[in-house]
Amino acid sequence: MKPAPLPSLMPLLPLLWLTGCQPQDQAPLPGYAEADFVQVAAPSGGRLLSLPVKEGDEVQPDQLLFALEAEPQQAALAASQALLAQRQAQLTDLTKGLRTEEIAALQAQLESAQAELRQARRDHERQTSLRRQGFSSQANLDDSRTRQETAEAQVRNLQAQLAVGQLAGRPDALQAAKAATQAAAAQVQQDSWQLAQRQQQAHSRAQVDEILFRVGEWVPAGEPVLNLLPDDGVKIRFFVPQDRLSRLKPGQTIQVGCDACEGKLDARISHIASEAEFTPPVIYSQANRAKLVFLVEAKPLQTGTLRPGQPLDVYLEPAG
Repeated sequence: MKPAPLPSLMPLLPLLWLTGCQPQDQAPLPGYAEADFVQVAAPSGGRLLSLPVKEGDEVQPDQLLFALEAEPQQAALAASQALLAQRQAQLTDLTKGLRTEEIAALQAQLESAQAELRQARRDHERQTSLRRQGFSSQANLDDSRTRQETAEAQVRNLQAQLAVGQLAGRPDALQAAKAATQAAAAQVQQDSWQLAQRQQQAHSRAQVDEILFRVGEWVPAGEPVLNLLPDDGVKIRFFVPQDRLSRLKPGQTIQVGCDACEGKLDARISHIASEAEFTPPVIYSQANRAKLVFLVEAKPLQTGTLRPGQPLDVYLEPAG
């Protein structure tokens, strides 16, 4: 039989590109699996002290992933705990009233706090200038601002205590002492949190995909030490022609197939792009190069079945 002339086949090329002879409504769409990795980092930098996991390991919730050296944070916590104990003792001692020696001690503490505040302001101005020139990190600038704010709060607290201590009215002195105690307790809480952040644990079941630092290396603040692939971290991405988009909605169940899959897998649509785009090069062909498509994402209902980068066939409607 003589083949049909080429011009009469042109309208069928998009269908032939998808499935050959399958009806267009049931033709699978090309897609792929993509991963949403979790990057695990510490808010402040330090030397990597411990790394009890390796690439490929399956980790459980609350399992230790890594630990940074913590001597500075331990010292800061000890200092804030000591300050809290001092504030609590002063609050208890208020029932006896302030003596001349106690006023002198407060004045000395205030002078010391004011000196620390002046130094903190100079440090913050220097960090601001270095940051503006690109020679310092945002974390260093934030730390300098926090030290300045802490020093300002300490000066205000001491000024309040000194002013109240020179008065005969005891209720005001008691209120200032309570405020100082609360500030010291807040500092203990902050330092405790900073110390706890030196160790990072897994928040859910996951697989260690990549380790970026080794024990003994210096880890900058906020820099990921490792990447995790959670059990539900794989998603399916595919592009839907505009004439088939109206049949889809978030929450709808679809099916996907792959070369290594035993049958089709169920997935649920989680996102549909609000704007169209041109057919991406990965599914580029002369027949559909001018066709607009919409990006759609779906989550597989069975975890651990797909791997990132795996090519997939996406079935929007079950075969009749």
